[in-house]
Amino acid sequence: MNIDHLPEVYSRFRAAFPDVVGAVDAVGAASDTAGPLSEKERRLVKLGIAVGAQAPGAVRSNVRRAIAAGATKAEILHVVALGAATVGLSATVAAYGWVMEVLETTE
Repeated sequence: MNIDHLPEVYSRFRAAFPDVVGAVDAVGAASDTAGPLSEKERRLVKLGIAVGAQAPGAVRSNVRRAIAAGATKAEILHVVALGAATVGLSATVAAYGWVMEVLETTE
């Protein structure tokens, strides 16, 4: 796991509850291999889920991971735009802001 962008509170939680975090990491690994999606496709799906959940940290994390998996800026922004009809314009604009924070620092 790349820890460069982990919030301090998350790092402290990982240290305080290693068994819990290990179990969650194992579920994530199992779900990654449960079907035919590529790493890039999984990251884009997870980004969409994070947008719908209005989870800023997860949005930023999944943008970074999607880029690392080969996703383009256009693909990432398309995922965000798809949220408008599902979670509403305000939530989508908020997610767009979180995505752009990452994209602007990786260009």
